[in-house]
Amino acid sequence: MAEEKDNNKKPNASRREFLKTSTVAAAGFMIVPRFVLGGKGYIAPSDRLTIASVGVGGKGESDIFNFDKSGKANIAYLCDVDERRAAKTVGRFPKAKYYKDWREMFDKESKNFDAVSVSTPDHTHAIVAYHAMQLGKHVYVQKPLTHDIAEARLLTAAAKQYKVVTQMGNQGASNDGTRLMSEWYDADLIGDVHTVYCWTNRPVWPQGIAWPAPQPNIPKELDWDLWLGTAPKKDYIDKLVPFNWRGWWDYGTGALGDMGCHLVEAPFRVLGIKYAKDVQASVGSVYVDEFKEGHFPESCPPSSHITLTFPKTDKTKGDVTLHWMDGGIQPERPEELGANENFGGEGGNGTLFIGTKGKMYASTYSDAATLLPTNLTKDAKAPQKWARVPGGANGHYAQWVEGCIAGYGNTELSSSFDVAGPLTEALLMANLAVRGHDLKGGRIKLLWDNNAMKITNFDDVNQFVKRKYREGWTI
Repeated sequence: MAEEKDNNKKPNASRREFLKTSTVAAAGFMIVPRFVLGGKGYIAPSDRLTIASVGVGGKGESDIFNFDKSGKANIAYLCDVDERRAAKTVGRFPKAKYYKDWREMFDKESKNFDAVSVSTPDHTHAIVAYHAMQLGKHVYVQKPLTHDIAEARLLTAAAKQYKVVTQMGNQGASNDGTRLMSEWYDADLIGDVHTVYCWTNRPVWPQGIAWPAPQPNIPKELDWDLWLGTAPKKDYIDKLVPFNWRGWWDYGTGALGDMGCHLVEAPFRVLGIKYAKDVQASVGSVYVDEFKEGHFPESCPPSSHITLTFPKTDKTKGDVTLHWMDGGIQPERPEELGANENFGGEGGNGTLFIGTKGKMYASTYSDAATLLPTNLTKDAKAPQKWARVPGGANGHYAQWVEGCIAGYGNTELSSSFDVAGPLTEALLMANLAVRGHDLKGGRIKLLWDNNAMKITNFDDVNQFVKRKYREGWTI
């Protein structure tokens, strides 16, 4: 009773004092270290990125694996039209909800994820990515960014419009090599670059062939109509899925689409080039027998040599000529190489810069960046201007995850769409020359109006700048 009596004599603290005390207590609680709240290694939900992945077999499988390795990704939703290809990833992430149709997943789950990874064939990159961005989702899209030039321009603008964090899957853009070559160039170690060669051993899938006979037995695990997506309705053929689609214009973009974003990224960074002004191509011939040349307009050619001209930039003294070679074609061996020194790049891929004072080259993903003669590389000195990405090419994925968590405009990414869009456009413009060669029956120079987004001297090829989607599939 005495205690109660004392309380009566000395009332409880006033409301103001109570709020003051509560605020201090709350502030103290808020600064408790996160590991105390969640245990050692705890990552708060606000520091994790919840991802919905579209296309989860093959390259999609490795993309998801690398997101997961970042330690900050929650792989919550998986989508693939082919249950055979998806099986391994589904088994690895048993808690992730599985869909076959990305449209259904977006409709039902869009409030539950932050970002979308797109690892589908080229012809469905843009439609999936654009609808994700419209929902305000950050996007990671495999290379090439899109199938058509118009799609690349659309996604580049959409990234800014919807203020989402973007990255294209050309992981070499995060490698040290591309940054090192840029620093060498800025230090004037090879003078002014006027010519670049990029080459690949691709295609390593069928090209320059007739459309095969239909196969009536569609695998029960594959939704063929969903796989076709935006492409024209056609009967199922064997072996198109999961890989050989790359050699067919309705779905893929050939060797350029597969390797161009890896090999041409370095010239874009080093020289500051952006949009080409003209392009021409010669292509390898196909013979159906000893005497008769084949003509297969649905299929990419077995090899090509394409020449693009880029206007002068702040980092060049004049135009830059970029040669693309595929199908095993390579440029002339540099005379600065010793007789027994290998040239060609690891895996048959490479990029060679020719300047007024010297040369430099690198292999796939800008690995093994080298000055010529090669003995110059070890002692080369140039100020570091580019921050390195932890983990290089493997860190490309974590860079995007961290960028998404930080939010739009707060982190610089290696291949955000403002970079990846123009790069992809240049490669797709090169493919216009390949297709123009087929239509014209010979090599001509195509002149490009970048603002109008069209070829000005051969209108027939403009049909490929923006293709028609199949009915029911729209952006």
